[in-house]
Amino acid sequence: MPQHPQKPMLSSVGRRNDILCVGTVWRSANAYAACDARWMANIPVDLAEKFSLFSEHWSPKVVARLNDYEIKVVKVKGEFVWHTHEDTDELFMVIAGELTIQLRDGDVHLTPGQVFVVPMGVEHCPITDGEVHALLIEPTGVVNTGDAGGDMIASYDDSFA
Repeated sequence: MPQHPQKPMLSSVGRRNDILCVGTVWRSANAYAACDARWMANIPVDLAEKFSLFSEHWSPKVVARLNDYEIKVVKVKGEFVWHTHEDTDELFMVIAGELTIQLRDGDVHLTPGQVFVVPMGVEHCPITDGEVHALLIEPTGVVNTGDAGGDMIASYDDSFA
């Protein structure tokens, strides 16, 4: 019987011994980690529910995976740090509140339902007057502060996935 991992590291679809699994993790050619039950259910991610589960700001939570990307929810308030992501674009979608993404050549103001992609290598700094709920789409492993580092680096949290 295959071992069940506590949390899949990558979401994918696989087939082993005629069992279709969503959320499988292939550790090696001979070591197969079976599906976690939550990945097999056809249940949509409820963003409102996910936002209700935490209160901290600037600490993204992974809620789903898409190929090599992570879908994250985050609550933001105040000003973040100026930073860049040299190797990837970063998508922001505002769910609630109003978010400004400061850029060196002008600001982008987002309201609920609006999306903006910060191109790779572009220095930016999110800022808001009140609390904002946002959805982020980024490649797996992206650090929230990009090249800036510092005190605002968030711990990796995929407990909501």
